[in-house]
Amino acid sequence: MRPILLVALLPALLPAAPALQIVKPIVSQMDGGAGDPPGFDHVPGEVLFFSCRITGYSKSSEAQVHLAYSVQPFDPKGVPLAEIYKNEISDEVSVQDKDWMPKIATEIALPPLAASGAYKIVIKVEDMIAKTSAELAVPVSVRGHEVEPSDALIVRNFRFFRGEEDTQPLEKPAYKPGDGVWAKFDITGFKYGDKNKVDVSYVTSVIAPSGKVLWTQPEPAVEQSESFYPKRYVPAQMGINLTPTIHPGEYTIAVQVKDATGGQTFETKYTFTVE
Repeated sequence: MRPILLVALLPALLPAAPALQIVKPIVSQMDGGAGDPPGFDHVPGEVLFFSCRITGYSKSSEAQVHLAYSVQPFDPKGVPLAEIYKNEISDEVSVQDKDWMPKIATEIALPPLAASGAYKIVIKVEDMIAKTSAELAVPVSVRGHEVEPSDALIVRNFRFFRGEEDTQPLEKPAYKPGDGVWAKFDITGFKYGDKNKVDVSYVTSVIAPSGKVLWTQPEPAVEQSESFYPKRYVPAQMGINLTPTIHPGEYTIAVQVKDATGGQTFETKYTFTVE
C-alpha cells in the first residue's frame, strides 16, 4: 500500500503554475527611454511614455496566448485623466519563446492645468484562456501650479510683472512712467456644463488715483472649452504700457469676472504704484 500512497501524494508536491502578473513598469519622458529616477516630478501638460510586461499567462493546447488589458491614469482624488485605453494581445508562443513576456506600451498626456500630487496609472490584465486577472497601480508624482479651490467664483494668485514673458512676480508692484505693467491671475470656482464645459470671461480696467477709469479692455477675454478632465482654473492675464506723462501715485487694476454656466460674477481690485 505504501507505493500507492506515494503516487497519490505526487500531484500535491508539484509546483503551482505561476500567477498572472504585471511586471517591469516604466514611466519615462521619452519613447523607449529609461524609467524615472526615485522622487522624480513630472509637470502639467507633459506626455508620459508608459510600458510594462506580463508574466504568468497561460497557453492553449495550440500554444496560443490571449490577453486583454486596459490602462488608465487617475489624479490624487481618483478622477480619471483620460478615457480608458483597451487592447488585446493574441499570439502563438513557440518552445523557443518560453520566456517571452508580452509588452504593454502607450502614451499618457497629463492635463495642462494638473495639480500637484500623487497620481497613478492603473493597469488591468485578463488572461482570456485561464480566466484569471491581475492589476497594478504605478505611482506618478506631479508638481503643478497651486490654485486654492473655491466653491464660488473667485480670483486667485494675482501677481504683477514687468514683462509678458516674466516668470518671477514683483515683490513690490512699483513702476515708472513709460513702463509696461503686466498682471497674471487665476480664475476658479466656476461651474461645469456638459462634458466639463466652462464658459468664463473677464474684463480688466485701470483706475487713476482720482477714481477716473483710464483704460478698459475693448472686449472681454473669453474661455469657452470642453474637456474629458475638469479644468481646475482658467489662467488669465492683462498688460498695458504706461504713458511717459502719467502722474505718480497709486493706481488700481479692477477685475470683473463672469461665469456664464454657473450664473456667477466676481469683482476685485489690486493696486500698483507709479513713482
